[in-house]
This record gives sequence, C-alpha cells and structure tokens, in this order.
Amino acid sequence: MARVICVHGIGQQFSGERDQHLRWCAAIADGLTRAGVSAAGSALAPADVSCVFYGDLFRPPGRVLAAQDPPWDASDVDDAGDDAYEAELLFALWEEAARTDSAVVPPQARTLARTPRSVQMALDALSRSRFFAGLAMRGLIADLKQVRGYLCDQDTYARVQQRVAAAVTDRTQVVIGHSLGSVVAYEALAAHPEWSVRSLLTLGSPLGIRNLVYDRLRLPTGGAPGDWPGPVTDWTNLADAGDVVALVKDLRPLFGDRVEGQLVHNGSRAHDATRYLSTDGAGRAVARGCGLL
Repeated sequence: MARVICVHGIGQQFSGERDQHLRWCAAIADGLTRAGVSAAGSALAPADVSCVFYGDLFRPPGRVLAAQDPPWDASDVDDAGDDAYEAELLFALWEEAARTDSAVVPPQARTLARTPRSVQMALDALSRSRFFAGLAMRGLIADLKQVRGYLCDQDTYARVQQRVAAAVTDRTQVVIGHSLGSVVAYEALAAHPEWSVRSLLTLGSPLGIRNLVYDRLRLPTGGAPGDWPGPVTDWTNLADAGDVVALVKDLRPLFGDRVEGQLVHNGSRAHDATRYLSTDGAGRAVARGCGLL
C-alpha cells in the first residue's frame, strides 16, 4: 500500500526488490531533506515506498549473481532490416556521447551504413567515453537488448506492465521512473487514467528519443505518443547534461509545457538513479505529490 512507486531502468538483472528499495529509499529521503522537508525520515517511511522490480525478466535462467553477462560481441548487435533496432539505438548513443564528451570520436558519414564493422566502431568509441567508463562491451550490448526487449516484444512489455499495475493502489500518489523505467511508468499511467496517482517524476529519461522510443510508445486506443500520462497533475523530468540516455533533455516540445524540466549535475555518474533522487528537484517533486509541501 505504498504512496510512492519506483520503477528502475536497464542493467538491474542482478539486483532485486529489496536491494532497489534500500538504495532508493535513502536517496528519496535525502532529496526530501534537500527540498527542505523537515523530518524527512518520518514524513515518508520506508513502508511508503515500493520498488517494482522486473530485472529478473532479463536474467538468463540458471545464472548466479557472480556470473558475467554472456560473452556478446559486435556480431550480436542486430543491425539489418527490421531487426536493426539495437544498432540504431547504439548509434544514437554514440552521437550523443560524442556531442557531450570530447574524448569520444564522433561517427562519420561513412559509418552510418550500420554494418558489423561500424557497430564495432561505435562500441569502441563508447568504451572510451566517461559515461560508459567501467561498463564492459558485453554489458552495453546486454543493455541494448533489454531496451529492445521491452519496446519491441509484446510479451515482455505485458509482464513488466503487470508488475506495475499490481503495485499501484488507491494510496499511491507518486510514480518515479528512471531510464527505461520512465517509459514503463509513462505507459502505465497512460493506460490507467482511473488511478489516483498525482505526480510523475522521470529521471534520466529516453522518452524524447524520436523513432527509437517516443514513436514506439504504446497508448490506449485513440491515444498517441505525447499524450498527457493519464491521471497525473504534476510531471517533473530531471536530466543531467552529460546523461547520454536522456538524449533529449527537454520533454516539453513533445509532451507539452506542463512538464517541469530541470537540469541537474550528477558528477561522473550522470545516469545514476540515486544521484537524481537525492537532488532538491526530486525532493520537491515527491513532496508535492505526497502533500508534504
């Protein structure tokens, strides 16, 4: 019966509900403190926060926590015909990384044919970026496949959405979505205008990426990408200038001027959910939604 529902992003297949809850609760409390909400710990108790977990859907069966991702390489990135989604997303990330990081060599026109060789060049370029520092190639490829799995596979989409719907109750006031979780949250709210949720908080969101994300959003019959997300009256979107996943920082041109957009600074971990949550902007959004301000 949580007041705040949290939806994580990609790369969480080796995490779990309790792990997510521990980290997100602490960061939410810090954000409330930054926002000037007194006695943040008692204003929003751990029991008031619930983390929807779906990372296990992307964890191959029989794997243990210490295992590594499959030894994928450039040949495993789909890059042809109707299956070119992973390569298209990879190149969008490459272009954005090059724009924000001088250490990343930008893609040239000759690489845009999306060949196996150009996919390898994109992976090599991203491996040198600050944003993807420490992430092995197989990890990046796994993340691409998770995004494709949710956006392009109806069964995966349905299973994730079922978990969100099971978590939301009449007591839920705020939904928070990080990274791919912001897409999940937006689609869930759009599909359930009957919910009593008042506020949506999106963090490091890829919702504004045309063709690859925005134009693939699934709305109820008669709806279209860009529609206001169902019952919410308040939508705050936070983006770090160096967050490659949040390629489009300002969502207002696509979703309307009612979206309150803020640029934040998360340091070397631009896409980190807890760094987003600990900002005063996140704290104010949660506090407004919960009636604490």
